[in-house]
Amino acid sequence: MSAKSSTATQVLFDAPGPKGRRRILVLSILSVLAILGVIALGLRQFAMNGELDPGKWVVYLRADYLAFLGKGLMGTLKATAMAAVVAFPLGLLLALGRLSRITPLSAAVTCWIEFFRGIPMLLVVYAFLLALPAYGVNVPRFWMLVIPMILVSSATTAEVFRAGIKAVDKGQHEAAAAIGLTPRDSMLHVVLPQAVRLVLPSLILALVTLLKDSTLGYVVSFNELQFQGKTMVSITRYLVQTYVVVSVIYIAINFLLTRVALVLDARMKARAASS
Repeated sequence: MSAKSSTATQVLFDAPGPKGRRRILVLSILSVLAILGVIALGLRQFAMNGELDPGKWVVYLRADYLAFLGKGLMGTLKATAMAAVVAFPLGLLLALGRLSRITPLSAAVTCWIEFFRGIPMLLVVYAFLLALPAYGVNVPRFWMLVIPMILVSSATTAEVFRAGIKAVDKGQHEAAAAIGLTPRDSMLHVVLPQAVRLVLPSLILALVTLLKDSTLGYVVSFNELQFQGKTMVSITRYLVQTYVVVSVIYIAINFLLTRVALVLDARMKARAASS
């Protein structure tokens, strides 16, 4: 297993030699120094403009301000969770539809997937906000955000599931057929459980994408974290401080989700190596 993986890696990427590794190390150090320099210049500029004044930051420790941002955070988490609960199973169904041997079904699902994979989610949000009401179709603001998230995420997740299904060894299909399972039962009881385990880290990263997509809630005035931050700027007049605090919250959540994905990926690789 490890030898096969090593060979695949060598085919996809040329392993750098000693000079290449030194060049990569130098470029990495220079990049880090450049980033630190930009951060230092930014902090210096903020300090010169009084943006680092402690009085402009401690206000975010007030209970009412924390509750205000907390309400936005709950809106973000609610929209993300609802979209994920619907989009991920729908993505699996779309993947199965695209893999179907029924040509019209496969073609229709393929067009659906490619359309929503290629269109920016912002345009879908605007369709629910501006276009559909013109035809008498009105939905609550929560769903103006969540339905576009579902449509776009299910399309991208469908390709994740399809890749996972194709990654399952063909011998599993043959073994299932040998014990008398029909193609349907083989897919349901043998292939899909393995495919889901394979793509689980990718699904968590898709959850990170959904979380970031929820920031478009400001377009429909849904009370998610970004929208609450925008409102708080109008209250405090502290634009830099507010968006730094909001950014830190997003970064913390995304970091935790990414770490979970990395841990799951490492465990799956360890199991594969030991089997």
